[in-house]
Amino acid sequence: MIRTELVKMLRRPRTWVSLLLLCGLPGIVAAFLGVTKVAPPAGQGPAFLSAVLSNGTLYPAAALAMVLPLFLPVSVAVVGGDAVAGEANSGMLRYLLLRPVGRTRLLVAKLAALVAFVLIAVVAVTLSSYAIGVAVFGAKPASAVTGASLVTSMSGTGLTTTQVLLRLACAMLYVGVSMLGVGAIALFLSTLTDSALGAALGALAALVTSQILVSLDAAAAVHPYLPTRYWLAWIDFFRAPVLWHDIERGLALQAVYVAVFLAAAWANFATRDVTS
Repeated sequence: MIRTELVKMLRRPRTWVSLLLLCGLPGIVAAFLGVTKVAPPAGQGPAFLSAVLSNGTLYPAAALAMVLPLFLPVSVAVVGGDAVAGEANSGMLRYLLLRPVGRTRLLVAKLAALVAFVLIAVVAVTLSSYAIGVAVFGAKPASAVTGASLVTSMSGTGLTTTQVLLRLACAMLYVGVSMLGVGAIALFLSTLTDSALGAALGALAALVTSQILVSLDAAAAVHPYLPTRYWLAWIDFFRAPVLWHDIERGLALQAVYVAVFLAAAWANFATRDVTS
């Protein structure tokens, strides 16, 4: 069942269009930066974008900062919202449940496909932007003393290319976990309706509300519990030493959201009437 869902996901044109758009945005930005050689001042624009002209190995971090606020959550919400609602609307869900396939098993297969999409999307953005960054901006020359190229961290200290790549891998995992929170919300809403678009828009509405409240001082009391509050905490991986406080809080918060909404999705889907 999991294999069937994975193949189904990979065969859908929507999957590849989403990946193309996710990888295309950093490519377009790199083209403009490469031609004009004008990067935004430090502290303005996506994180790390002001530093990529001197070292293209940082471009994957800048690319993640570009796609995280909007493009990546939208892609995940669309896939999660379509997981159950799309097949319910087409009548395929009723056919599937007439076969000897347990609802829990089917929901787990849908979740596995969603997780696979999140991982593929994050890896595709990172690898493509790394190749683009090195090709357009080049890599920083190695130090004559240590033999290793040094990248200035967010704390002002030097990081070797190996350290940058390791921290980039950690950032990828963190972003992936954050997007699983989005996927869990969309998957839950997908079990409530036959409209894939409605489920996706509902998940996005929740995220937009969270973003607005995060920026609102009057809502400071609920900031630590909002799903988007710690999305950008992965930037702390690029400090020396790494600041773990917000990273740990972000992982714990997403774990709660994933557990709660997956449990709610299972409870609703297990008792849902799909025969009417």
